[in-house]
Amino acid sequence: MAAQHLTYEVIEHDGGWAYKVGDVISETFRDHESAHRAATRAADEHRRAGNTEFIEYEDKDGKWHEERADGNDRPETDVKD
Repeated sequence: MAAQHLTYEVIEHDGGWAYKVGDVISETFRDHESAHRAATRAADEHRRAGNTEFIEYEDKDGKWHEERADGNDRPETDVKD
């Protein structure tokens, strides 16, 4: 099976800058450079293998989910301005 690919996109948001992955937007940063650094760090961490754990996340409709995340099933990532 091909690896999933995620793009972290730096966007203007809420009077500053943030990064977006799919429909999920990060916290707001004061400038583009800070948002880009945070997106790069998050993308790098997302690719890194780790422990298999249960994760929780909130979807765009405000509903919380819990699922098992296999620590070796990592996506390919990139950052786009």
